[in-house]
Amino acid sequence: MAQRIQSPSSINYYKKCPRCYYYKYIMGLQLSPSIYMIRGKILHSVLEDFFKVDIFKINKDHHEFELKVVLQNLFKKKWDSAKLELEELKLKENKLDYFYDESLIMLDNWFGNFMKRLFSKTEKLSFKEAFQELIPEREVYFKSEEYQAHGFIDAIYEFNGKIYVIDYKTSRRDVVTKEYRLQLALYALFYYEKYGKKPDYVGIDFLNHRVRSIKVDDELIELAKNEARWIQEKTISEDIKDYSKSGNIYCDCHKYEEILTQRGLSEFI
Repeated sequence: MAQRIQSPSSINYYKKCPRCYYYKYIMGLQLSPSIYMIRGKILHSVLEDFFKVDIFKINKDHHEFELKVVLQNLFKKKWDSAKLELEELKLKENKLDYFYDESLIMLDNWFGNFMKRLFSKTEKLSFKEAFQELIPEREVYFKSEEYQAHGFIDAIYEFNGKIYVIDYKTSRRDVVTKEYRLQLALYALFYYEKYGKKPDYVGIDFLNHRVRSIKVDDELIELAKNEARWIQEKTISEDIKDYSKSGNIYCDCHKYEEILTQRGLSEFI
């Protein structure tokens, strides 16, 4: 069997529960999206499009106010565009309002952190020059042929002569878990393979908090290589018996089993 192209998500999903991995990546079963998935997609899109603003139309004397309006309008537009997806969740209106307001708070927090970096640049540059210097590469696709892994990186930017590879998260806690560390290690490997040099830092921009970064070293790159080799070995088989249930409290097996029962595929349970 040909090697399956893995991603940080698929590797971490296997680690959480091999059987869930089987259902999702081998059988191709899809779970219904959650409010967290939809909200995350919206916020990622907002932050990607924010940097498309025509900065030369922004009044330099009121740039903070005008940029904040741009950000909030983008969010409102994208939230409204996701109306059908949100309605399918069948959440109570007050619950949707809660996620809407919480998302605005996240964006406001991200914006405050961005403006601090922007102001630090304006000591030597004009406002427009500083803004343009802070525009990151966004939604960059990488693929490692050698390690058969791929992924999209949310943002890559240079600040004070250092390269940062950043992923956005809406987590309520700003903790770089082992799952996040693996994801960042793979991103560092992707960057290293493509450009022949390591990024200086990889990190998580916790939109509720701030950026937590890790200095990239050889150990981090080796972690990514070892995990990429390991998942290929673990997923050679297409026999469900080789993918045990983990019993993890966050396991999605019961959700997949509901789908299998509805489709008359109970032999896979």
